[in-house]
Amino acid sequence: MTATERRRVSARRESLLGDQPGAYATARFVRATPQKARRVVDVVRGLPAEEALAVLAYAPQEVAVTVRKVLASAVANAEAGEHLDTSRLVVTKAFVDEGSTMKRFRPRAQGRAFRIRKRTSHITIVVQPDREPATAAATPGRPRSGATAITNRRTR
Repeated sequence: MTATERRRVSARRESLLGDQPGAYATARFVRATPQKARRVVDVVRGLPAEEALAVLAYAPQEVAVTVRKVLASAVANAEAGEHLDTSRLVVTKAFVDEGSTMKRFRPRAQGRAFRIRKRTSHITIVVQPDREPATAAATPGRPRSGATAITNRRTR
């Protein structure tokens, strides 16, 4: 590629994706604690994007709504900016960083004040096209129903 053909790439995209195709989206200063947001993000990491959107639609946690919006934005970025097929996208990276903390005070007995920390999160989701379609024969795990298991029994 020549210098005129090379498009300008941000340092953030370079650190998340490198030269590989894909897209990302970030939501900053989300009013949810990082610990609660990580529980939701851990569920969708590694899933196909369409399946992850379906899982987040029915997740009971409140922060799942925000995570779903970030994932939908990443999918839209991949479709519009990179011209990728949305049916082949997989959530390759998903992480939650700690944002700033708002400090508030709560009145307590005898004129004292206790500090309340209202934490925020930065949610980042990266989607990339699947390398190769998964086959049922290639997946390790339990044997199929026709296979017999070897048992270690004593004969008397």
